[in-house]
Amino acid sequence: MSIKKIGFIGLGIMGTPMAANLRKAGHELFVYTRSATPPDLVELGVTRLDSSQAVAQQAEVIILMLPDTPDVESVLFGAAGVAAGLSAGKTVIDMSSISPMATKQFAQKINALGCDYLDAPVSGGEVGARAASLTIMVGGPEVAFERVKPLFELMGKNITLVGGNGDGQTTKVANQIIVALNIAAVSEALVFASKAGADPARVRQALMGGFAASRILEVHGERMIKRTFKPGFRIKLHQKDLNLALSGARELGVALPQTANAAQLMQACAAHGMGDLDHSALVRALELLADHELSDTSAT
Repeated sequence: MSIKKIGFIGLGIMGTPMAANLRKAGHELFVYTRSATPPDLVELGVTRLDSSQAVAQQAEVIILMLPDTPDVESVLFGAAGVAAGLSAGKTVIDMSSISPMATKQFAQKINALGCDYLDAPVSGGEVGARAASLTIMVGGPEVAFERVKPLFELMGKNITLVGGNGDGQTTKVANQIIVALNIAAVSEALVFASKAGADPARVRQALMGGFAASRILEVHGERMIKRTFKPGFRIKLHQKDLNLALSGARELGVALPQTANAAQLMQACAAHGMGDLDHSALVRALELLADHELSDTSAT
């Protein structure tokens, strides 16, 4: 693959290691961030520009990794935004997790400028971003997908073109429903076992050998027991994703009762000042309801 000029906007917990992996592969990288450029990227020799527009002017492919739908809209279409710097033939890739409906509208506007648009949200958290093992769910035209697939392969392992624009975001919402419900299930099981007097660490170990085994039980169950809630993936961001699921469900006339329950547990955590903790801290809401922490294995 020939070296491409790549733009990257959104250098947070996920974006920084993703951008670093692109740079380590030899691509020229242009970045824009409102805060200081992360030291890891400075050491790799990225070029910092003064606006999203400038990034779009310099790069062939522009990648966004931003928190929410309004952020993506502002970066794309606001003053000195990406759209103002585009010329025909370029490709915009949004790897954020945002509204599928808004994504379709954004794609139409970018297409009208003679450019391709791919929505390519990811799953795998900070660990996956650093290891370049992210799952990438893509929506958009197949020709554009095939052209930039080598870039995706520098950031992830399980890379799937799901369908047209918006379908990548729809897949990510579905992913977040499954993850949230699994976190809630593991939380309930461990709080129940601990309150009954069993050692939650040993309960988890036993369950890992049976049909209840899962990556959530393996990774997040350990975090719950060891109280290691440094993000990872923040509760407030998972809240945002579940709100996308619930708002979409209203539009579609679909009932998502368990998703609504998980969203309420995350809301309880956020209300207690835990929105910036890892989403495995959802267990704290159940601990508050039970008046019992996993670290306390004595029955009441």
